[in-house]
Formats: sequence, structure tokens, C-alpha cells
Amino acid sequence: MSMTAAASPQSTAEVHVVRATVQDAEGIARLVNYWAAQGQMLPRTLGETYENLRDFFVVRDDAGKVVACGALHIVWADMAELKSLAVEESQHSRGLGAAITRACVEEGRTLGLNGLFALTYRPGFFERLGWRQADVMTLPRKVWNECYRCPKFPGCDEIAMVIDLVPSEAPAAGEVVA
Repeated sequence: MSMTAAASPQSTAEVHVVRATVQDAEGIARLVNYWAAQGQMLPRTLGETYENLRDFFVVRDDAGKVVACGALHIVWADMAELKSLAVEESQHSRGLGAAITRACVEEGRTLGLNGLFALTYRPGFFERLGWRQADVMTLPRKVWNECYRCPKFPGCDEIAMVIDLVPSEAPAAGEVVA
């Protein structure tokens, strides 16, 4: 899958989001671990990156270097997590993170998932893309599959964000329900 998205108003270039290849693994690990060293996300080993490579989308610069990445990791039949969303600092405000997030949302819809979640220190970014805050305890499969192994557990300070992918069953405004 290759997605092209218009970049933010600060940039006139197009953003090309593509599936990661094995050649991208070191670039993904470099980006994720840069931000992990800043305390912005959890670190990932190169081995973990290769193991989860099929989950990743990337944006590459003209030289082929990974400048943004994000992974859609299926947690259960109805839910997936947007993980390891990272953008090279020099590339901020160009819409790369938003483009990868939209690619993950579209992939989630294609897979038939009910929703996605992300754990973040930047809830405003996700809110601008239509996500909403949630209590992490409403995501028990995440908590008991992965969180309990995290060094931050049970004192996690990340904010859970969710987005529903299935249209609501609620009647539209002005619709009469018999």
C-alpha cells in the first residue's frame, strides 16, 4: 500500500507513506530510540523492529533515509495500537506524523477493526486528527498483554487516545427513531 497525502500548509511537497521494508529497519530503530532517549516513547531493539516490521509504515526523504515511521499493531480481533510514531526532528510540522497516522487508520478500517488506540505524551496531536482521550484501563488487552512488562507499570504517565473506526449506531441529528 502506498499512500500520498498533501503536506501541511508549511510545506508544498507531497508526503509519500509506504510500507516498511527490511532496508528501513535500522532507520526505524534509530528514530524510535532517538525519541526514547528523550523520554518521549519506549525504546525498541533492532530485533523487535525486525520482528514487527510488517506493522510499520515509513516516510523516506529523497535519499531514501527514513524520516518518519509508525506501526499498526493488532491487539485483538477488534482493536489495534498505533505504536512507535516518530518523526525526525528536522521534519516536524510537515504533516509526516499525520500522514502516517491516517495510513494506520485506513489500514485499520481495511482490516475490519472497530478502533485504534495510542499511548502518547502529545494528546493534542491526536485530538487534531479526530482521536479522543480514554482511560487506559478501558484497554485491558493492552494492559495485560504488554503494559505489565513495562518499567513504567503501573505508574504509566502516557495518555491513552482512541479513535472509533465503525460508524456509530446512534441516529443522525434530526432523525426520527420509531
